[in-house]
Amino acid sequence: MSDPGSLAVAAILLVPLAAAALLAALPDDRTTAWLNVAASFIAFCAALALLATRPAPGHFLIVDDLNIVFIVLTTFVAFTTSVFSRSYIGHELETERLTPMYLRFYHAMYQTLMFAMNLALLANNLGLMWVAVELATLTTVLMVGIYRTEAALEAAWKYFLLGSVGIALALFGTILVYLAARAVVGEGLDAMAWSVLVRKAAGFDPALLNLAFLFLLLGYGTKVGLVPLHAWLPDAHAEGPTPISAVLSGLLLNVALFAILRFKSVMSANPGALAPGPLMVSLGLASVVFAAFMLYRRQDIKRLFAYSSIEHMGIITFAFGMGGPLANFAGLLHMVLHSLTKSAIFFCVGHIAQVKGTQRMPDIRGLTVSHPVLGWGLVLGVVAIAGLPPLGLFMTEFLIVTSTFARQPVLAIVLGLSLLVALGALLARLNSLAFGEPLGKSEPSRASFVPVGAHFALVLVAGIWLPPALVAWFQYVARLLS
Repeated sequence: MSDPGSLAVAAILLVPLAAAALLAALPDDRTTAWLNVAASFIAFCAALALLATRPAPGHFLIVDDLNIVFIVLTTFVAFTTSVFSRSYIGHELETERLTPMYLRFYHAMYQTLMFAMNLALLANNLGLMWVAVELATLTTVLMVGIYRTEAALEAAWKYFLLGSVGIALALFGTILVYLAARAVVGEGLDAMAWSVLVRKAAGFDPALLNLAFLFLLLGYGTKVGLVPLHAWLPDAHAEGPTPISAVLSGLLLNVALFAILRFKSVMSANPGALAPGPLMVSLGLASVVFAAFMLYRRQDIKRLFAYSSIEHMGIITFAFGMGGPLANFAGLLHMVLHSLTKSAIFFCVGHIAQVKGTQRMPDIRGLTVSHPVLGWGLVLGVVAIAGLPPLGLFMTEFLIVTSTFARQPVLAIVLGLSLLVALGALLARLNSLAFGEPLGKSEPSRASFVPVGAHFALVLVAGIWLPPALVAWFQYVARLLS
């Protein structure tokens, strides 16, 4: 553990774990929020260090060209969300929606969640990754139900039940992959290490791999929120604290998708195995079409953007399912920009719900008049997430649709029309929320707008100019995924 890369990996994992233990033991006061921010910042700095130096892979942990994208994104959004949490949770404490005891619980669970997601991304052992995803699920279940209202507890219970079914299916698929590897690699840790599985996958039993991937896609697809496995996601977003909605949409869904991509690489390395692409394309496109129409029926602002998350995770899954260097590049970049955009939108939505005292959209009007910064922040967020130029998601959606049109024109048409349907729904909702005469309460906002500004600035710059080094990096990862 003496080389810089190993020390960085240790910090990414141990700092959140130690912070969680410390936060659980500290007195119930607001200094815990600053400790939460500090721990998240240290983990982000450690992740940046991995860009310059990487440790050699071991039986349990690995840093490679794929997971480093996810780990840098995860620690950055975790840090900015912790900054947002400080003002948001402080307001919840003042209004007595949360008690001081739950304040300590919230911050301790936040760092536990960061540890679990970081561990899942860095795991070189498919069993360890499964354990980490399960820990992340249980932690978010507890956080979704933190308000202890009937609706919050129902949402947490639904999430627990569906998440348990999904993780059980993923466990069965994991066992099948191990059985397929054992015949070639032999028993022991090598038969569960990604770095070994990808190299030896060509000799695995295709029938076992095919069955395993079906279970894995359904299991981890539940965590991604793909249709028809999405039922937990809108409730969890609507009833939990808004910072957790930001983490769910911006990070945890990506972690589950990362697991699918790991297994997809194993499948693709076996010439006799089922092609994973068509299955991913089918679930992804179904998610986009379904979510696009469901956007028209939402009355709760957090549920609206929960269905938007389902739509965009469908787009990303569709892109990775289509495969090829261009589609993979667009899918990878879309994932990054969606995480930045959606978490920033939830930052705005969380404070809007606080100043208006409601999440119901019919009771919210004229935000650009009553709260200009929040209102125009929401406008920018909706323009970005709807895929309008010059924001970055326009470019990625354009690349995904055009690359699909060159290979499968019918699928491209369906995808393009679904994106237009979603665009219409989001703009219609935005018009009533942001403009017109103010409606409802108009309490002053004490929000921290630095995280919102940082995220939107990155998304705007990405739509205009991408650093050549970043493009080359993502192109290289896209080729690996192909």
